[in-house]
Amino acid sequence: MEQRRTGRTGAPVSALTLGTHALAGVATRDLDEATVLVHEALDRGVTAVDVSDADGGGRAESAVGAALAGRRDDVFVSVRFGDAVDSDPAHRGNGRRWMFRAVERSLERLGVDVIDLYQPARPDPATSLDETLDALADLVAAGRIRAFGIPGFPAEELVEAQWLRSGGKSATATHVPYSLLVRTAERTVLPVARRFGLGVFTGAPLAGGWLAGSYREGAGQPVSPRALADPAAHDVGSPRNRRKLGVVDRLGRLADEAGLTLFELSVGFALTHPDVSSVVVGPRTTSHLDAYLQASEVALDDDLLDAVDRVVPPGTHVLEDDTGIALPALSRERLRGPALVR
Repeated sequence: MEQRRTGRTGAPVSALTLGTHALAGVATRDLDEATVLVHEALDRGVTAVDVSDADGGGRAESAVGAALAGRRDDVFVSVRFGDAVDSDPAHRGNGRRWMFRAVERSLERLGVDVIDLYQPARPDPATSLDETLDALADLVAAGRIRAFGIPGFPAEELVEAQWLRSGGKSATATHVPYSLLVRTAERTVLPVARRFGLGVFTGAPLAGGWLAGSYREGAGQPVSPRALADPAAHDVGSPRNRRKLGVVDRLGRLADEAGLTLFELSVGFALTHPDVSSVVVGPRTTSHLDAYLQASEVALDDDLLDAVDRVVPPGTHVLEDDTGIALPALSRERLRGPALVR
């Protein structure tokens, strides 16, 4: 598999990074089965793993740790923290107190001495960015992590982070949703990352399953774990989703004309942007892994990319409220403006 560089660090990573959100379900059911899947990905050229300490209550980290035995030096390990790992409100967030506990737990489950990249899963409006960055820099100094990143939204926070740490150890990477349906990063995060030499890990290339190939006009309602978990977001009959289905179908026809599956077009598109270091994917089975690996070999020509741009213009997203990004400032009604405060 193609090896790329993570921004100015020069650290090599595979074009695809193994994400563990879907793997967490496998690990919860059968840890050995999950470990075998991680081994399979590493054996076939994937050299980067992205795991959240909240995935499966730590079981995903345990599965990755078991697979890393004897091959740690060959794998770039990225860990995201900050999401709730249990019901204790103190066991979450981007503050120093929890961060120092969380990193030790992750190191133990992964069975490693140092984490290559450590980053919050999302912004934390309850914690100052300066507090988070100082704590992350201290973890680098302590030798517990090699580098740190911050979430890529909002983009201005990336700029603020660079200024806050000017002259000191600063973030070297970011992560952001990016797909054929959600191209917002092209006008926000990606130019900023290029300006500061940040590595970019993108997620959700299949847009929550909408680009996997089963969502087409006249195909009926697909059934999947995602659709069962969030039926409103996947209901093809809802007025909200009718426009999305139409766009997906047009993209599917473009893929058909190019001799590709929509799955291949979607993964290939996410890999094509020159500022993307690696695309995080989440196979649940070996067959899913096969599909991702095959799609990573697809080369999209300029004519096809121009046709994609005519369906979903660069820097845009299909639905106004469907960016894949939850902005803290808009997450609660009382934060949206004085007129809404009751």
